[in-house]
Formats: sequence, structure tokens, C-alpha cells
Amino acid sequence: MNTSACTTERHSGGFSLVEVMVALVVCSIGMLGLAKMESLALSSTSVASSRSLAAIQASSLASAMHADRGYWAAGVAPASTTVNDLPANNFSAAAPCLTPGTASCKVAGMAAYDLQQWAIALKNLLPGYNATISCTVVGFPVNCTIQIQWVENAVAANAQQTNIANLQAPTYTLYVEP
Repeated sequence: MNTSACTTERHSGGFSLVEVMVALVVCSIGMLGLAKMESLALSSTSVASSRSLAAIQASSLASAMHADRGYWAAGVAPASTTVNDLPANNFSAAAPCLTPGTASCKVAGMAAYDLQQWAIALKNLLPGYNATISCTVVGFPVNCTIQIQWVENAVAANAQQTNIANLQAPTYTLYVEP
């Protein structure tokens, strides 16, 4: 048996350090992508929630307008009413119409109280909102438009979406015939 030094065998002892580092970099980039997707998903959920709340609040005011037909459908309402998040809005002094009886409240007082309660609920749900109620006061039937605009915090996927999101605030519009 001749055992000479001519026959050398190479043993592979596993991964090299360079291979491990490349694998870690690839995994890190993948994890960063997953984290970005998760933040976009959470932001989209928040945006959808705000938009749903705006739709529900507009429908709530439409129901109140249907209940207060003596004010909204009679052409007594102003052509445009602005309700916003400012503490000194026009409806802060509306008295509640809680006393039963025919002479307890006038239709304008009930409508003002309903708008005041609606403004408070909207402020709690959509901070920084601005709502406009526009009604046709000439001719019948009276048609009204409820428009709610608010500020929402959205996460963008890239710089282009960030610039577009900063320029536009979402608006919800509902057409009502009280």
C-alpha cells in the first residue's frame, strides 16, 4: 500500500462566511419589505375606518333631516350651513328639545339642536373636519347636499404617493331630499 501525498481530498466543511452574510442581507431586505407591507395594511385599515365613519355620520344627519322636515323640506333652512371642528360654531347655544308637548320647541330649534349634537359626534370621530350642508331654497322638492371633509393620516408606499396624499384631503358627499 502506497499512501502518497499526491492524492489530496477536499472536504467541504459547510458554508463560508461570505455566503452567510449574503443570505442575511437577502433575508433582511425581505423582512423590511414585509414590515412596509404591514404598515401599509394598517394605514389602509385606518383610512377605511375614517371613510366609513364619515359615511355613517352623513347618513345620521340625513335621518335627522328627514325627522325635521318642517325645517329642512319647507325651504326655511339657509342655502348653505358650515359646521366645523372649531369650538365656536353656530350651534353651541342650541337648547335641547326634551320637554314633551306641542309648544316645547320650534322646528328651527330642533334642527339647531340636531346639528349641534351631530357636530359633537363628528368632532369625536373625525378631528379636523369641515362639513357643509347646502340646500336649494327655491322650488320644491328641496334638495340638500351634505359634504364632509377631514384630515387623515395615511402611509404612502413611495414618494409620489406621499406628495399626492398631502395635496388632497378626503371628501364624502351625500345627496338628500328631506
